[in-house]
Amino acid sequence: MPRDGRADAPGVDPQKLWLGSARPRRGRKPTYSREAITAAAVALADAEGLEAVTMRKVAAQVGAGVMSLYSYAPDKETLLHLMVDHVSGELPVTDTLTGDWRADLKAVAHLQRALMLRHPWLPAALSTHRVPGPHTLAFMERALTALRPTGLDGAAKLEIFAQLTAFVAGHAAHEIAQAAVSRSPDQAAAEARYLAAVAADGHHPELAEALSAPSRPLAPEATFARFLNRLIDGLGTD
Repeated sequence: MPRDGRADAPGVDPQKLWLGSARPRRGRKPTYSREAITAAAVALADAEGLEAVTMRKVAAQVGAGVMSLYSYAPDKETLLHLMVDHVSGELPVTDTLTGDWRADLKAVAHLQRALMLRHPWLPAALSTHRVPGPHTLAFMERALTALRPTGLDGAAKLEIFAQLTAFVAGHAAHEIAQAAVSRSPDQAAAEARYLAAVAADGHHPELAEALSAPSRPLAPEATFARFLNRLIDGLGTD
């Protein structure tokens, strides 16, 4: 039975994963640690993408036998949870909050985006791996603390954090995909001519008006900030 396949994974018991021992309980002292194995998997995903992460390849990275890895991560599903929480440890959680919940929430989003751009596989992993480990919980706690001045109840604050994370993941995934597409100046010019022709045909007045408006900075950071401002500035506290 293939242990790397998602279809055969029985699911992850979060209490066993995060509150249990990180090392095998029986046998001789282990040569490897769960932390080292997870770091190797992260490095592999960073270099080659999430699909490249298999137990066999991770074992080769750390110089271990495949079977020995199953004591730390019984399947790829578990390994992915470990990877997500491992990189979440890069997020700062001790910086002083300003007390301006909108500004603090925007800072949270910018930190999330930077993390996802450093680890391009992360947005996809977050879409299916939502069992928060200790690092993820620490950053979630920071975001919820930033929302304290809103007076919202706990359920609403959790919803806002989930909405924010989903927005950042979607935007980061788009940025990553766009960066991977080779788009020549000639192609960009051809697309601009096409849109100009469509706008001039008289059948798309709203598009024509939109295209006639002054352009805005297209730098990824500026675009993200504009979208983020619209999202957070529109959040209410009732």
